Amino acid sequence: MTKEFDLGRLLAERGAERYELHARHLNHQLPRMLHTIGFDKVYERAEGAYFWDADGNDYLDMLAGFGVMGLGRHHPVVRKALHDVLDASLADLTRFDCQPLPGLLAEQLLTHSPHLDRVFFGNSGTEAVETALKFARYATGRPRVLYCTHAFHGLTTGSLSVNGESGFRDGFAPLLPDTAVPLGDLEALRKELAKGDVAGLILEPIQGKGVHATPPGYLLAAQELLHRHKALLIADEVQTGLGRTGDFYAYQHEEGVEPDLVCVAKALSGGYVPVGATLGKDWIFKKVYSSMDRVLVHSASFGSNAQAMAAGLAVLSVMEDEEIVANARVTGELLKSRLGALVDRYELLSEVRGRGLMVGIEFGRPKSLKLRSRWTMLQAARKGLFAQMVVVPLLQKHRILTQVSGDHLEVIKLIPPLTIGEREVDRFVEAFTEVMDEAHSGGTLMWDFGKTLVKQAVANR
Repeated sequence: MTKEFDLGRLLAERGAERYELHARHLNHQLPRMLHTIGFDKVYERAEGAYFWDADGNDYLDMLAGFGVMGLGRHHPVVRKALHDVLDASLADLTRFDCQPLPGLLAEQLLTHSPHLDRVFFGNSGTEAVETALKFARYATGRPRVLYCTHAFHGLTTGSLSVNGESGFRDGFAPLLPDTAVPLGDLEALRKELAKGDVAGLILEPIQGKGVHATPPGYLLAAQELLHRHKALLIADEVQTGLGRTGDFYAYQHEEGVEPDLVCVAKALSGGYVPVGATLGKDWIFKKVYSSMDRVLVHSASFGSNAQAMAAGLAVLSVMEDEEIVANARVTGELLKSRLGALVDRYELLSEVRGRGLMVGIEFGRPKSLKLRSRWTMLQAARKGLFAQMVVVPLLQKHRILTQVSGDHLEVIKLIPPLTIGEREVDRFVEAFTEVMDEAHSGGTLMWDFGKTLVKQAVANR
């Protein structure tokens, strides 16, 4: 007789052990880091753009699970689609038939990129990138893919080879023979293409690290250069795609840009079932899958599974019905303009940039002597500590979850659910203003925490 499995009871009995279990069996540095910066919260439930703790306090989510929760948490339409697909008891993943859901989702995705023809479904963003790298190399017959400095395309070996940050790459060599070029530098791109061995250029139209956008006109010029040298343009839209920047894809901000391959993931999942997709031109797919002997030359065991496909179809339906892309554009502009108005008010605030609901807040060296000495103390210990000093009170005092945009960066990145509105913008701007007021007035609580971070940074050297 099968023993009954009761998930609710298991969580009730063992849920309080969450940090201890993680420290014992998973990445032991994660709970250590969370305890150090005071992020070791216990969230009981979530909905939309909010979490709640056991005392009923709400927390505003301006992180969206690194962009996975584009529609917020537990959207009812996506939930229903998943219940429906489970109840349908489909003959899923037989491997030797063609189920309808993958074709339907591919059809819907391709309507947003009419110059592309086919889709490969995997399980994550890094898998989507791996697919693009393989397809570009095979289709062109060339070994080398160019990428931009400070890029982030994933952490599996192929994706790591086009990752522009040494902190992620160190210790994992040898990697693939790929080459970095500065973002926006057409001359550097031209020099590499002249060598004749480049399969393509992969880039994020807006880099997640630091929230840096490609300069106006760069994407189109790069595309023309690449095609002239018979190389491909690969757009990594894993974080920027599906409405994040105020268009369905971020590359669509520049007229005439038509990437040969496009990688998507994150928000397509609805926050439930991991999924990645690589969209491409017909000739590329037909070259990779050139004969029946090559029918499984690139595949994924869980790719195109019914739950992921149902979630993706529900997400696209919600995006259209609720005008999610337009909301991201309008709300993002409101958020950026409200924050941008504070730059002249605070000497520690250097710049606000981004598109749609992908916003970067950068801090910089102040002019006044008192603030400058404190800033210098933080920078000497580890660049990025001031941004962390802002992130912590936003959570501890104002119950708003944010993130520092990357290691050794004085930039906070805001990538909230695309469903937020004026109420959430007001709450964030008011809280951020209060934190900035405290930082500039020399509030002891905030700067004392800065000293704690300095000690931790020095101890980790």
